[in-house]
Amino acid sequence: MPLQELTEKLKLGAFYTAYIEQETQPAYSKLPFQKRVQMLLEAEELDRDNKKLQRLIKQAKLHERGASISEINFTPDRNLDKSVLLDLAGGNYLKYFRNIILTGPTGSGKSYIAQAYANKAMSMGYSALYLRVPRLMQHLQAIRGDEEYLKYLARLKRINLLILDDFGVSPLKAAEARDLLEIVEDRVNQSSVIVTSQLAIQDWHGYLHNATIADAILDRIVHNAYKIEFQADGDSQRKINAKKMMK
Repeated sequence: MPLQELTEKLKLGAFYTAYIEQETQPAYSKLPFQKRVQMLLEAEELDRDNKKLQRLIKQAKLHERGASISEINFTPDRNLDKSVLLDLAGGNYLKYFRNIILTGPTGSGKSYIAQAYANKAMSMGYSALYLRVPRLMQHLQAIRGDEEYLKYLARLKRINLLILDDFGVSPLKAAEARDLLEIVEDRVNQSSVIVTSQLAIQDWHGYLHNATIADAILDRIVHNAYKIEFQADGDSQRKINAKKMMK
């Protein structure tokens, strides 16, 4: 079987492309055979890693695809602990299934940082998904009672890092609180969640409608979470970022 046909059958397209490059570049002939094979395999591995990352990025549905830890604004007025934020960027919270809670006023940069962590996580091979809680609740209400409901919950369970943005914008109804409990219950000791909210954590209980369900949700999210509170003095981060883009 011809080499090209064999590599296509084995899904080694990058391997074959790198092989053709080696054949057309005389310098490669001076390398040991083992080294040349290693380079071909590394080319295939890199190509697969890049394709996986692109799949993860598409799946994540981020609003800020370019969000980056390196672009976080650590000006004193934001009251952010740089060492903590950078340490979290290392990803150990994912390894140990810890959560992150980002609270503060609208425009303080919570969503941006959450998505920056998602981008970093995906670069390390973890899957991520960005969801606004109001939209999530609307979707679950539409499919509740159907087979699609259980399939959707199963899909969420498989995501390594789930971002729940705009938590607390409006009080949850009883059924919505139960939906949220199902989601966070599936993630205990299995995966991580980042929650962003304008509400201080101590105000979450009243937002969750039912005291028993609220206790269960908070127990699964808060007690295993890194908690970061944002300040927003002056212009919001969205306005600041918009000004940068205009320059």
